[in-house]
Amino acid sequence: MQITTRSADTTFTLALQGRFDFHSHREFRESYQAALDSGATREIEIDFRGVDYLDSSALGMLLLLREKADALGKQVTLAHMHGMVKQVLDVANFGKLFNMKG
Repeated sequence: MQITTRSADTTFTLALQGRFDFHSHREFRESYQAALDSGATREIEIDFRGVDYLDSSALGMLLLLREKADALGKQVTLAHMHGMVKQVLDVANFGKLFNMKG
């Protein structure tokens, strides 16, 4: 998986590309750490536009990020889900745990 990050105002975006699975753990964690460390960041947006697959370990990584962000008063938003990725997130009821858009 490839991750591109960008920051604008108070939002830090991680644009994911490819398969979001167990093999992405280290890269994903390293990518969001800057957002957690930044006092200016209020929202961490995960852009799923380029993701064509995610598994249960990806769901766990998202939950871990949410827990860490909540502890720091930051919000995690899941954006631009489609196809199988949207179905998995819907079945897992992530709409009750995360702000979801697009």
